[in-house]
Amino acid sequence: MGDDNPKFSAQERYQFIGKLIEEIKLRRYSYQTGKSYISVVKDYLKSGKTPREFLLTYSNKSKSTMRSVYFSLKFFYENVLNEKFEEKLPLARKAMKLPIVLSKEEVSKMIEITNNIKHKLVLMLLYYAGLRLDEARNLKWHDIDFDREIIHIKTAKGDKERVVFLHKKLIEMLKFYGTKKDGFIFTSQKDEKYNKRTIQQIVKSASKKAGIKKKVTPHTLRHSFATHLLESGADIRYIQQLLGHKDLKTTQIYTHVANKDIKKLADLL
Repeated sequence: MGDDNPKFSAQERYQFIGKLIEEIKLRRYSYQTGKSYISVVKDYLKSGKTPREFLLTYSNKSKSTMRSVYFSLKFFYENVLNEKFEEKLPLARKAMKLPIVLSKEEVSKMIEITNNIKHKLVLMLLYYAGLRLDEARNLKWHDIDFDREIIHIKTAKGDKERVVFLHKKLIEMLKFYGTKKDGFIFTSQKDEKYNKRTIQQIVKSASKKAGIKKKVTPHTLRHSFATHLLESGADIRYIQQLLGHKDLKTTQIYTHVANKDIKKLADLL
C-alpha cells in the first residue's frame, strides 16, 4: 500500500493528529520532540504501511533517526490508539561518543578575543554557569540573584528547575553589561529574544578567532564547565545537580575526558 491507499481516512488522520498533539502537550514534551513525533506520525498515517513496513523505509538512515521514528510510532500506538505496540526492533544502543572539551586557556582566549560585550556575556554564561543554549536565551534578569550569588534556571530541560552558582566573573560582567529588573537578558535589536542561530554563530566566531581547531558549539562550553570542575576535585554528584542531569550515568561521561587522573597515570611511566 502507498500514499494513494492510506489505511486511515482523512478524517481519522485529522482526529489522530489532534489527539497526538493533546498527549504531547499533557506530557509537556519539548517543542522539538513534539514536532518530530507529529511529522513522523503524519507520514505514517498517509503511507498505508504496517509499522514494520514503515520502519523499513528508514533502514538506510542513521541509528538515531531510526530510534526517533520507532519511538514516535510507539508513543502514537500506546497513547493515541491505546494499543500495545507489538513491533520489536533490535535497536542498537547509541555508541558512546566522548564530548569535545576545551582547555581553560582556550575558553579564556575565546572570551578575551570577543569585543562585543553582549557576545562576551553569552560565552561566559555558557561556560561559567554550564547553561544549555536554550537556557541562556531564555534567561531573565529576575532569575539572577546577586545577593545570594545564584542563578535560578526556570526553563531547564524536562521542566526541571535548578539553581547554579553565580560566578564572580559573571557578577562583574552582568553589572558592566547593565542590569534590569525584568525581561530577557539577551535580546536582538528588535528587542526580541535571541534565536538559537545567533548564539551558535557567536560561539563559532569566537572559537575561530581564538584559532581553535576543534569543532566548538555552545554545548562544548557546558562540557568544558563540567570537565574542569571534575578535574579540580568537585564531587560528581554536585556536578550532576549543577548540570540538571536526572541520571548520574549521564554525568559520568566526563570521567572519561577529565585529565586529572590521566596525568597521574602518565607520571607512573
